Amino acid sequence: MGDLTSRFLQACQRHGVLAATAESCTGGLIIAAMTDIPGSSSTVDRGFVTYSNEAKVDMLGVAAATLDAYGAVSSQTAHEMAKGALERSRAGIALAVTGIAGPDGGSADKPVGLVWFGLARSGMPVVTEKRVFDNRGRDFIRRETVRHALTMGLSALAG
Repeated sequence: MGDLTSRFLQACQRHGVLAATAESCTGGLIIAAMTDIPGSSSTVDRGFVTYSNEAKVDMLGVAAATLDAYGAVSSQTAHEMAKGALERSRAGIALAVTGIAGPDGGSADKPVGLVWFGLARSGMPVVTEKRVFDNRGRDFIRRETVRHALTMGLSALAG
């Protein structure tokens, strides 16, 4: 994971942007992966850990109506999380994740392993993506979520 994280941070540096995260199911693992890299302070602005719905509303400006209508694990919430992280930071790119890491909490509509990703960049439309990871345990789902979020960020900066 360190190599992927380093490549993402190097891409941020090349583009002259700071990075921010808005994390729910990962509980700060994405920002931790970034700040594990020496020198990351030149490209990392902040991480929002918004595990509860109240935190999503208070810290990121996610609309309570969005949470009521679509739930925390939805494209709409991931979109608003990414947008809020970008707007409430000095970052030029924000990665957001909200999902169900398990072992319980899933349903037929939203199974364990479902994660919605949001990516916001200054001056560009917010992008969301859905992934359903194999239910190989909480650690696996969270690790794969970190990997996919960083890969999305790297691709956005390369494109």
